[in-house]
Amino acid sequence: MFMFQCLREGPSVRGLVRLCHLASTCTTLAFTTLTLCLWTSGSQAEEAYAIAMHGKPAMPADFTHMPYANPDAPKGGRLTWGLLGTFDSLNPFIVKGLAVQPIRAYVVESLLARGQDEPFTLYGLLARTVETDEARSYVTFHIDPRARFSDGKPVQAEDVLFSWQLLRDHGRPNLRQYYAKVAKADAPDPLTVRFDLAGANDRELPLILGLMPVLPKHAVDVATFEETTLSGPIASGPYRVTAVKPGASVTLTRNPDYWGRDLPVNRGLFNFDEIRLDYYREANGQFEAFKRGLYDFRVENEPLRWHSGYDFPAAMSGEVIRDTFKPGVPQPSEFLVFNTRRPLFADIRVRQALTLLFDFELVNRNYFFSLYSRAAGYFAGSELSAYARPADARERELLKPFAAQIPEDIMDGSYRLPVTDGSGRDRNTLRAALKLLSDAGYDLDGTVLRNRVTKAPFTFEMLVTTRDQERIALAFQRDLKRAGIDPSVRAVDPVQFDQRRLAYEFDMIQNRWDQSLSPGNEQSFYWGSAAADSPGTRNYMGAKDPAVDAMIKALLEARDHTDFVAAVRALDRSLISGFYTIPLFNVSEQWIARWNRIERPSTTALSGYLPETWWSKGEPQASPAK
Repeated sequence: MFMFQCLREGPSVRGLVRLCHLASTCTTLAFTTLTLCLWTSGSQAEEAYAIAMHGKPAMPADFTHMPYANPDAPKGGRLTWGLLGTFDSLNPFIVKGLAVQPIRAYVVESLLARGQDEPFTLYGLLARTVETDEARSYVTFHIDPRARFSDGKPVQAEDVLFSWQLLRDHGRPNLRQYYAKVAKADAPDPLTVRFDLAGANDRELPLILGLMPVLPKHAVDVATFEETTLSGPIASGPYRVTAVKPGASVTLTRNPDYWGRDLPVNRGLFNFDEIRLDYYREANGQFEAFKRGLYDFRVENEPLRWHSGYDFPAAMSGEVIRDTFKPGVPQPSEFLVFNTRRPLFADIRVRQALTLLFDFELVNRNYFFSLYSRAAGYFAGSELSAYARPADARERELLKPFAAQIPEDIMDGSYRLPVTDGSGRDRNTLRAALKLLSDAGYDLDGTVLRNRVTKAPFTFEMLVTTRDQERIALAFQRDLKRAGIDPSVRAVDPVQFDQRRLAYEFDMIQNRWDQSLSPGNEQSFYWGSAAADSPGTRNYMGAKDPAVDAMIKALLEARDHTDFVAAVRALDRSLISGFYTIPLFNVSEQWIARWNRIERPSTTALSGYLPETWWSKGEPQASPAK
């Protein structure tokens, strides 16, 4: 059980104030899900400076800055990003178009800000304080009276209500799904917003609403909101859009009148006067631009390049620095994704057979320098992972209605991904795969695998967009040919890849889902049945599984950490049992290369690298924010 902390009654309750420990007049209250502040009677929730999904916030009420930020970082200079792809919209909240995603982090703010050193804790930003009850039947936000949009107009309750209604009715599918759970919303006064959550049975929802983007009612045209636009939004964040070169670059300039620059959650963040986002259409050209110093840092995802590609003069001399971070969140995992909307992949036996045919040992040695490991499931390297872990009594109880579809080896933790001899010619896995394919109605006709009834050859398209994806696809193509399958590999540019992925116009793609230590509503967006037929979600495989839906519901309703972990592991087992993907590898490290003109704090957040904490090295330039 985690302890509640209390705030004194009085004027300080409405700000980001110091916590006090009530002595004999306050009995310690214990709950397991949310740090709140209660009246001594224990019946009425009061305002808090922060809210945590489970347990209590790590930072005290009087914290001055986050531990992963340098509060003395100099202001000034420019940070140039090099992004792969293109864009045709500055609105990241709608399905239509290819949006500039950093707009969300640098231009548009939420009521609360995420603490990056904790699984899921939010601290005051636009909202000074937040309150909810133990049942989470409502949540109330008290807006900081200092909060201003970039045009100088104050942020008020009507803007929050407007944003909620706008995104619920016209936003991306995940936003519509989240905000539709609110039963009622109102504004008791111009700086207070209350959301009634009765019946939602979603204990994460107060935090989801705390992360809701807040847009100005006076500056948004509802009638055209869902259309792409290259006009910079008016918002309350530290930066404004000041220049746009369609499809090529966007410049963000720090707002000299930014209202929140001195908030504890912001000290040491947003240190550059200018953020420039440059787009590149092709991955190799993007890397060559980095070598020439045309942008300041890159996140490296290709082991071959990380291992041997940084031998250019600037990297050898130390002008380019390579950093390796080990975040504390579940390891990002790459998968080959079956589109089960395609009849070819609707049969689970086909998916199981193709999983057997992928030779990870060969690929990892030859392409990845044995830098990767491999695990089934979607929460690798964390306590949330069910892979190679037996289900406890709570998990078995959750999965009892669906026991027939969860194989016992996945339930008892004995299931393992196939391990080959690494030769590319493993006969045991081939034999097992052909047996599964025969059971599914496919037979070898000479060297061609055919449908037993239609005689159509077994073939499909693997869609790729990077060199690394193409290498993996070609290696898998060779593996499949041993079973009489001859898929095509089609390389497209990042723009076309994203368009086809969002519209589910593919047979197989490579994809990565990044997970946190506090998975929640986004899981419905990733694998929920309702998301399978809704364009723009991340349910790329088209999963429609009552067990998956039930486990997502269970994790959202969990009131303590033990039940939460059990629900997530049960979700993991359900997904593993569906064989919706072929696990490729797990990434245990983040590889970041940066030019030495960019400096970073010595402390890394639990979530890993954070460009918003970096600064320009050397003599600080004049800052418009001071």
